[in-house]
Amino acid sequence: MMRLIRSWIEDYFSDEEALFLLLLLIAGFVIILTMGAILAPALASVVLAYLLQGPLLALKRLGVGHLAASVLVFLLFLIVCLAVILVLAPAVWTQITQLFGELPNMLNQMQKLAVVLPERYPDVFDEAQIKALGAAMAEEIGRLGQAAVELSLSTLPNLVAILIYMILVPILVFFFLKDGDVMVRWWVSIMPTKRILIGRVWREMDQQFANYIRGKVLEIVIVGFVTYIAFAIMGVRYAALLALLVGFSVVIPYIGAAVVTVPVVLIGYFQWGLTSDFYYLVAVYFIIQALDGNVLVPLLFSEAVNLHPVVIILSVLMFGGLWGLWGVFFAIPLATLFKAVLTAWPRGVRAAQQHEQQA
Repeated sequence: MMRLIRSWIEDYFSDEEALFLLLLLIAGFVIILTMGAILAPALASVVLAYLLQGPLLALKRLGVGHLAASVLVFLLFLIVCLAVILVLAPAVWTQITQLFGELPNMLNQMQKLAVVLPERYPDVFDEAQIKALGAAMAEEIGRLGQAAVELSLSTLPNLVAILIYMILVPILVFFFLKDGDVMVRWWVSIMPTKRILIGRVWREMDQQFANYIRGKVLEIVIVGFVTYIAFAIMGVRYAALLALLVGFSVVIPYIGAAVVTVPVVLIGYFQWGLTSDFYYLVAVYFIIQALDGNVLVPLLFSEAVNLHPVVIILSVLMFGGLWGLWGVFFAIPLATLFKAVLTAWPRGVRAAQQHEQQA
């Protein structure tokens, strides 16, 4: 047994490059798990810089200098951010406050509906269950006012965090655009001279990360925009808020769509009841989800990740539990990184050893 373990270690960890890559990955995960909240503005800036690399490279291919292209792309980024802050954010916030104001009425309607359930379905519900449910709803209504007060009291620290993001993130995005190549060259300069394994993993993951981040943000925008247009045409209340939820639900594959279905169905039911408009809303929502999963995702991610659905769900659960929202967003790229390392490690180590022997 010890001979097998020793042979395995010699095959995969005898090369200094393999050890360096292993230490690099361990250090990266430790930093993320222990300092993820502190480094969140920098991570958000890296994501945004990845998104803006496409327009930056397009301008440079047209003959625009690197500095001028970086400034133009950064100004475009600021214009989009201002549009989101001045147009989208107020509309969503207004609908959130309206929804909080109507929640007690919605819960009262659910309580009245629950009262008649024992008469309609005596074999399924009894009066004791309905009374317990009514008491729980009444308690929940009482908590809504307390939650609103706590939300208002906790607004100040949240505003401070938002202001920090609004100042730091644009600054970091500009420098990542302007000096990204310099930072990469510096990082390469401190790497080992022999980089066969690391180079193999880096080439695969650089393209994978870029494709995934750009594709995912584009998917969020398209799904959210289409949902808003469809819901606004149908006259659905809280169309902007629901469109935002549906758009961001694509960040969590499979699970997000199932979770967001609940508020969409409930708001439609309280607005129209079990009428034709309600069924039209449900049908339109599921059509959007079907088009997203069967048309949009294959188009955007045809050259990106190729992971089994079980692996995707487990990655979302694991990295989301370890790292919160950022773990959910980066679950698929991190799983792809793990897959790339496992795939490249034996070939990379053997290639490095053959390269040494030939030299």
